[in-house]
Amino acid sequence: MLRVLLRVLVVLVLAIAVVAFWKKDEISRLLAVNSLFAEDKIVHNFSHMDQLFWTKEINRGTGPVSPLPAGTEMALPAGSDDWISSRALTALVVLKDGELRHESYYLDTGAEDRRISWSVAKSYISALLGILEAEGALTLEDQLTQHVPSLKGSAYDGARIIDALHMSSGIEFDEDYLDFNSDINKMGRVLALGGSMDAFSAGQDRTRGTPGAAWHYVSIDTHVIGMAIRGATGRDIPDLMQEKLIAPLGLEASPLMITDGNGVSFVLGGLNQRTRDYARFGQMALQDGMWQGQRILPEGWITRSAQFTAPTEAGEEAYGLHWWGAVDPREGEFYARGVYGQYIYINKPLNVVIAVNSADRQFREDGVNVEMIAMFRKIAEAAQN
Repeated sequence: MLRVLLRVLVVLVLAIAVVAFWKKDEISRLLAVNSLFAEDKIVHNFSHMDQLFWTKEINRGTGPVSPLPAGTEMALPAGSDDWISSRALTALVVLKDGELRHESYYLDTGAEDRRISWSVAKSYISALLGILEAEGALTLEDQLTQHVPSLKGSAYDGARIIDALHMSSGIEFDEDYLDFNSDINKMGRVLALGGSMDAFSAGQDRTRGTPGAAWHYVSIDTHVIGMAIRGATGRDIPDLMQEKLIAPLGLEASPLMITDGNGVSFVLGGLNQRTRDYARFGQMALQDGMWQGQRILPEGWITRSAQFTAPTEAGEEAYGLHWWGAVDPREGEFYARGVYGQYIYINKPLNVVIAVNSADRQFREDGVNVEMIAMFRKIAEAAQN
């Protein structure tokens, strides 16, 4: 009996070893995901996501790099040093009147690092959607299922593209990054193990309300927008972005996009770029979609996106078409925001763009975003001198 048990044990060990070898890449990625935000790894990881996940390069094109003319170096406002340290900034780029007024890097990062944007990427998808709507590929009033039949019978059945764009799809989804068992972290493990984001999305079956009725921020809404874009155009997101956004912007370096195991882009937060290139996108948005004399976005799209028409409640941050506004929104002020302290802040009245990358593990603490916006406002005022 003992010999039989030993033989069974040996077979099991060998089987586990074979599976571990066969799935070694997936296991390595899963381990990487579990330590992605570790204090001793987060800064390095955020500049080297291609070492942790599947990625696809979005070719910057063959055109020249668009200039960011150097302006007079500005003095940062009082308290900036403490803010930079406490919020674990890795990069800070400030443009005023389209000129580079300040650029600095921290925590052993540099200008050539392609930093993960996390949910800042959502504002890029909004921009792409605006272009495609103007071209007639789809409309914001279209049902998601019109372009993505696999969503029929799911929690997204009955929701429109505009509902997902407003983060009011009505789906029940737990976005707590600090909870291992949350839906957002389950989605992260799907990525790490090479699973299908599309299948994960189509498998969502819990709802919390009527589509369009209430704002509830869930990142998976952006993924299903990406599914609708692919369904309407028959093309993948990096190819569309390359043609309609990346090449026209004249970026310094080709961005990277995280993908799942099937090559489907992680559009809700997988874009990696140099910080100066994030600033270029912000300057284009400040200029209502114009860049270097060329119209990239439809006229009025950015104004529409920053009107904060999502059904948020009093006391919440304002939200538009995948762009944010402050709790105390100001005319012409809006921003893209990603977890762990990624921002593209735009102040049209002061003609200032601020691009920030960070590795802030305390980003979810009460008051952090209010603190960030307050400092951005101070920097924007300081840039007037």
